[in-house]
Amino acid sequence: MRSEVLKEQHSDAETTDPEPPKKKINLLLVASDSGHIRISDLGLAVQIPERETVRGRVGTVGYMAPEILNNESYTFSPDWWGLGCLIYEMIQGQSPFRKRKEKVKLNEIDRRVKEDQEVYSDKFSEETKSICRMLLAKDPKERLGCTGDGAAAVKQHPIFKNINFKRLEANMLEPPFLPDMIETECFQELNIYETDVTLSTDLDTSKDTPRPKRGFFHRLFRRGVCFKSGYIDDEEESSRL
Repeated sequence: MRSEVLKEQHSDAETTDPEPPKKKINLLLVASDSGHIRISDLGLAVQIPERETVRGRVGTVGYMAPEILNNESYTFSPDWWGLGCLIYEMIQGQSPFRKRKEKVKLNEIDRRVKEDQEVYSDKFSEETKSICRMLLAKDPKERLGCTGDGAAAVKQHPIFKNINFKRLEANMLEPPFLPDMIETECFQELNIYETDVTLSTDLDTSKDTPRPKRGFFHRLFRRGVCFKSGYIDDEEESSRL
């Protein structure tokens, strides 16, 4: 999964579109695409002309890079920071700077991002510790991926030593997990229909009318059939860049 996200990030970087900080909810496992990952929610992405920078606070609390919080100019450095946050959370089950369900003020989270060092449990291997530390470097000049080699430097990290990125980019590598929509019961409501009735020909409003049929995806997400997460993303921040 890490290599899939890196592939997507590298592809987007070539189009000069830095993205908002990555979170697990912004990643899609595409069943119709053999289970490969696609990055979603690009509404806050911005195209930067070559050799120019942007400035502005945009993203989700706890995932924004220090240079964003310090109102510094940046290009793609927050993308690599976001990748570090994502890898950390995939392993630890929480973001690097806030515990799950922890109630903490905005300015305290910002302080942690800028000043505190992330803590690594025994869930991390030496390789995963290494790449997280390199991607979560506070100074973007020292951050992996922010040098002249860009994504190539990230791909050379030992954690990706067994990944053939050319085959990965061509979707020729089989993902370790392929989502089965039927198995996860995402389609169970396809067999649920509204009561069959006939509308009144005289449009008499006093008569009972049937409930309108709902589209599959409306019913799916309304009832939370597929995704039962306690995470509420109410901390998205955006501003003009």
